[in-house]
Amino acid sequence: QVQLVESGGGLVQAGGSLRLSCAASGRTFSKYAMAWFRQAPGKERELVATISWSGASTSYVDSVKGRFTISRDNAKNTVYLQMNSLKPEDTAVYYCAADRHGIPSGEYDSWGQGTQITVSS
Repeated sequence: QVQLVESGGGLVQAGGSLRLSCAASGRTFSKYAMAWFRQAPGKERELVATISWSGASTSYVDSVKGRFTISRDNAKNTVYLQMNSLKPEDTAVYYCAADRHGIPSGEYDSWGQGTQITVSS
């Protein structure tokens, strides 16, 4: 397993941008597929974006397509989520997660502690 620590959350006005980072410990980070999830108050956790071990393959939930970009730097053991054109409905706690299969399989072995994003209207 890897240990994950998110950073970059905060308060932003609608239309603004934020970049989340998720730093991973361990030498095997480059073998993991990674994902960002979010959970808003009173709602179920939602898969936002995934990225394969190499970064060659990404996917997004429809509601963030064209606004969010997931990327990774395996040399830095870090995955990012660039969030542009933020909307109040993006307000949630955002979590990164690691999938040891390398290609997103839906089986996430490790989770970060979460970082709060609040988008004001």
